[in-house]
Amino acid sequence: MGIPRLARHVAGAWGALLVAGALVATPTTAVQAQEGPQLNLQRVELTAGMHRIDAQVAATPQERQTGLMHRKEMPQHEGMLFVFEQPAQQCFWMKNTLLPLTAAFVDDDGTIVNLADMKPQTLDSHCSAKPVRYVLEMNQGWFAKKGIKAGAKLAGAPFSRK
Repeated sequence: MGIPRLARHVAGAWGALLVAGALVATPTTAVQAQEGPQLNLQRVELTAGMHRIDAQVAATPQERQTGLMHRKEMPQHEGMLFVFEQPAQQCFWMKNTLLPLTAAFVDDDGTIVNLADMKPQTLDSHCSAKPVRYVLEMNQGWFAKKGIKAGAKLAGAPFSRK
């Protein structure tokens, strides 16, 4: 008779843990389940020489994780600026991203460290050549058409901070 009572106690404890686990897991599942593009992020104006860029700012972990996923189109002068807390080697892939993009890995002072063309819906990793805090994604070909290469400088509020 002691065993069934112990079994009920253990089963009750496991049931409570499973319910608690489900409650904890729900927000994570919801974060990963975003099906549409994020279109309402804060924006910042950047310049690359005489070229103006209207960039959405992805500053939180969730905003950075979603990035430009699920976007079917993006105007030529728009992009997304990913902002990280600390400079580090940043690597990007294109899972659930429908547009071909170019990533500019950018130093704190706005200098483009390197550029990487990225194919849509791939898991290929594209990394910064050195630790950076910023990554600017634009439609693929935008930098090339404007003659902007590694070593060029971007200007704007994020790069004027010391």
